[in-house]
Amino acid sequence: MIVIGSGAAGLYAALSLPEELQVGIITKNSLQTGSSSWAQGGVAAAIDPSDSPQLHLEDTLKAGAGLCEVDAVQLLVDEAAVSIESLLSLGVAFDRKGNTLEKTLEAAHSRPRVLHSADTTGRAIVDIFIARVQERSNIHVFSEALALNLWRHPETGICQGVSLLYQRQIHWLKAEAVVLATGGGGQVFSQTTNPSVSTGDGVAMAWRAGAVLRDLEFFQFHPTALTVPGAPRFLISEAVRGEGAHLVDAQGDRFAFDYHPSGELAPRDVVSRAIFSHLQKTEPDATDAHVYLNLTPISPEQVRYRFPKIIEVCQQWGIDVFQQPIPVAPAAHYWMGGVAVDLNSQTSIPGLYAIGETASTGVHGANRLASNSLLECLVFARQLAQIKPDGSLQDAVAPADPPKIVREIENLEYQCHRLEVIREALPNLVWQTAGVYRTGEALASGIAQVEAWQTEVASFEISHGLRDATPNQSIQFDASVTERELILAVETCNLVDVAALTLKSAAFRTESRGGHYRVDYPQSSPEWVVHTLVEGAAFGTAAVNAEVSESDQIAS
Repeated sequence: MIVIGSGAAGLYAALSLPEELQVGIITKNSLQTGSSSWAQGGVAAAIDPSDSPQLHLEDTLKAGAGLCEVDAVQLLVDEAAVSIESLLSLGVAFDRKGNTLEKTLEAAHSRPRVLHSADTTGRAIVDIFIARVQERSNIHVFSEALALNLWRHPETGICQGVSLLYQRQIHWLKAEAVVLATGGGGQVFSQTTNPSVSTGDGVAMAWRAGAVLRDLEFFQFHPTALTVPGAPRFLISEAVRGEGAHLVDAQGDRFAFDYHPSGELAPRDVVSRAIFSHLQKTEPDATDAHVYLNLTPISPEQVRYRFPKIIEVCQQWGIDVFQQPIPVAPAAHYWMGGVAVDLNSQTSIPGLYAIGETASTGVHGANRLASNSLLECLVFARQLAQIKPDGSLQDAVAPADPPKIVREIENLEYQCHRLEVIREALPNLVWQTAGVYRTGEALASGIAQVEAWQTEVASFEISHGLRDATPNQSIQFDASVTERELILAVETCNLVDVAALTLKSAAFRTESRGGHYRVDYPQSSPEWVVHTLVEGAAFGTAAVNAEVSESDQIAS
C-alpha cells in the first residue's frame, strides 16, 4: 500500500490499514509540514449530553448550503465519538475541565462541541500520529520524495502504483492500492493560510489519471487571517470569536451584524464577504486592507490558556493582543471540492482512494462547518481498515528492473526562469479572478491566461522529462539539474492544472452558493442544487447523493 501525504489524513490512514500490510508513506518534505499541523480550532464531535449527532448533522447540512451528501454526513457525525476515543487511546491530550473534555463554540455550531488542545490541536494530533507511525514496523516513510503521476494498468485501468521523484531520479513503485492524502491547494491563491506544500498535487495527479473530480469551485475563505505587511497569512482561529472576541472596523464598530444576525459567528463565507464588502467601501485598492479582531472581551487568563500560539505569533509581528486588536482579512483556507469518493474513500479509479482535503467526500457541501475537517480525516481514514488486497498487483505491467536513462535538459536556465515567473504570477491572478468575489468576465480572463501558461509549461523539456517517463524507464536527471528546479517544475505544473480546473468550475456554476460567490449571479438557484463534475476536459453535473463512479452526465 502507498499513502501519499503525511498530514493527519495520511498518517491516520497508515495507522488504520491492516497491520499485515506493508505501507509506504510518501511525503515531499518532512512529516511535520502539512496543513493539519497548522489546525488551531479543534475537532468537532457531539459527545456532550446536551448535544447529539442529529444536531451536529443539522448544523453541517445547514452550513453546506444544499450540497452535502446526507449519508456521508451521517457517517461523519455517527463515528465522531469513536474517533475521539481512538485519539484518546493513542495519547492525544485534549484540554479538560476536571475529568470532562472541554468543548468550545465555533461559528454555525448550535452547541459547544469543538474539542481542542489549546490553539495547536492539529499539532497535538499529528505529533501523536507520527510517534505511533514510527513504532509500527509495517509502515515505512519516504521523506523528500515527490509523487509525480499515478500508474494505471494499461488494460484494466486499475491504479497499480505511482511514479516518484527521489534524489533527482524517477522511480516506479507498485502497490495493491494508492491513497491520496496530499491536502489542499491553497497555494493557488496569493492570500492563503495554507503552508507552502499545499500545491494541489493529489487533485492534479488524479485529474491527469482520469479520475472524476467534484465541486472544485468551492473554496472556503477564512475571514480572519493575520494581515500585517511582510507576514504570512497566519490563521487566527475561529475559536477566538467563539470565546467572545469582537470583529470591528477602524472605528470600533461591530459591522458584521449589518450583514448577518449572528455577526462574527455567522458561517465563514458570510463573514468573509462581510469583511470584503466593508473594506471595499473604505480601502478598495489596498493589498493589506484589514479589519480588526478585538480580544479584550475575553479575560486575559482565558486568552493565555486557550491561545498561546496566537499570542506568540502576534508578538513576533509587534502586536500585543492584550493591548491591541489583531488586524485580519479573508484568505483562502480550505478546498471543499476534490477527488470524488464514496463512503469507503474509493475514487472512480479502481485501486485509488482519497481522503482529507484532497477528497470530496460530500460532508462539506458548499461551505465547510468549522472543525469538521479534522473529524473527516479521522472518520474516512478509518474506512480504509476495510481494504483487502485482491492480488491484482500480480498483473502489473512493468519490468522488475527498468534500465536507467540519464536525461539532460537543454535551455534549462530559461525554462526555470519562466517557471519562477509563472509560479509567482499565478496566485495573484487566481486571487484577483476567483477570490472572495467572482464575475464571469474576470473568470474568462483568468482562464485564458492560465491556459496559455498551461501550454507553455507543458512545452518545456523539463516538464516532458518529468511527465513522459514510462514504467519501462528509470530516469536519472543530469547533475546540472538541481532538486529545487525539478520540484519547481512539478509544483508549477500541478498549480497551473489546479488553477485552470478551479477557474473553469467557477465559471461553469452560474449562481452563488456557500464559498462560491458570483457578483453577476448573486442568488442561489434551485437548478444548481447539484454537484459539478470534471473528468478530463468534460464538465457536467450530478444529483446530490449520486454514485461518484457514474459519469454519464458529464458532457463537454
